[in-house]
Amino acid sequence: MTVGFDTILIANRGEIALRVIRTCKEMGIRTVAVHSTVDKDSAHVRAADTAVQIGPGMPRKSYLSAPAVIEAALRTEADAIHPGYGFLSEDPDFAEICADNGLVFIGPRPEVLSRLGDKAVARALMTDAGLPVLPGSPGTVDSAAEATDLAGRIGYPLIIKAAAGGGGRGMTVVRRQSELLPAYRQTRATAQAVFGDNRVYMERFCDSARHIEVQVLADGHGTVLHLGERDCSVQRRHQKLIEESPGPGLHKELTAAMARAAVRGARAVGYTGAGTFEFLVHDEGFSFMEMNCRIQVEHPVTEAVFGVDLVREQIRVAEGEAIGFKQEDLVPRGTAVECRVNAEDPARNFAPCPGTLEEFVPPGGPFVRVDTHGYPGWRVPSQYDSLLAKVITWAPDRDHALDRMDRALAEFRIAGPGVHTTIPLLREVIAEPAFRDGKHDTSFLDTRP
Repeated sequence: MTVGFDTILIANRGEIALRVIRTCKEMGIRTVAVHSTVDKDSAHVRAADTAVQIGPGMPRKSYLSAPAVIEAALRTEADAIHPGYGFLSEDPDFAEICADNGLVFIGPRPEVLSRLGDKAVARALMTDAGLPVLPGSPGTVDSAAEATDLAGRIGYPLIIKAAAGGGGRGMTVVRRQSELLPAYRQTRATAQAVFGDNRVYMERFCDSARHIEVQVLADGHGTVLHLGERDCSVQRRHQKLIEESPGPGLHKELTAAMARAAVRGARAVGYTGAGTFEFLVHDEGFSFMEMNCRIQVEHPVTEAVFGVDLVREQIRVAEGEAIGFKQEDLVPRGTAVECRVNAEDPARNFAPCPGTLEEFVPPGGPFVRVDTHGYPGWRVPSQYDSLLAKVITWAPDRDHALDRMDRALAEFRIAGPGVHTTIPLLREVIAEPAFRDGKHDTSFLDTRP
């Protein structure tokens, strides 16, 4: 059964909230923004048809407060909630609470979120579905003795990951036996503090690997499609800085195999909506890492090469509609690159740099897209993620797309007391011969001179 939404509440902030609002407006759907006291003057609040303050600046008392979000949705007579990314976007309890209150959660079903949100369970599910995984634990590692035994079998280096983790947090690389037990205890403590769940799992760590992800889209009528791959290998502390599609220098046979694996995995768990399968590409092939059950920060590069509005498709699927195109209709064109402009100082180990934006002039020109919530006079808050803008460029080939990106970044003017951004570093990376040649991997930033 299909249902048309009259009103959607966006349970998020910043650029993704504004991006979702824009698609809703194009679809004729009324929008409700929620905001903390810190974000009362944010761009997404100004853009929405209605805005509701849901709490103070602390995320757990506002954007992470399911009761506050639900109350706002019911008060404004919303039909559905779009969670964006981060915050409540992959919380199965929140998705279930939405259903209990007659609200449609724009994402997968609660039971699917629950299984895939547990990274150890997701690894086991994908192994059963026939996806390759790195040597590691079949489930969580619940004691120091178990960790020691497993490390002896899979070898070093290895990585310890929070089972409830995400966003690049709750991970520790272990290179020798003497580091294992301190790292195991610290990762469990971090996982408990950040995610409220101290369970961890372990797997082999690849020093020289590419981080490649595959975008999938599935409806409730049995259709599961892929929209190609994205290379997300340029990272700092497991956080992505530059993404592009298609992945440079990858054999078509490899990317086709990853795409088939992603579709197979999504079908095996009954996935619906937009999601992303993350893989490591290494000397022995590729291995499944995790699945993200939400729209990704880097989704615009896929939209650029395929000409598909992924947020629109999320909403249509949540309304019960069938996907209106087939796999053979999805033909990628050209290359798209995204650079994340963060309010951080790379010279101080990427320390956040909150402050008031006295000057904020995004770039323009042909085939340049800027997703941002910044504007002159707005204060970058200290309570939230430091992402300030995403610059996306498209061109018929990769060299042209990178040249366009460099020009766009050079054109981007951001200034304010104490405000620094990642723009100089991004331009340096784009000029690096190894990056230009597509020979970079996840260790690229760490090994630069």
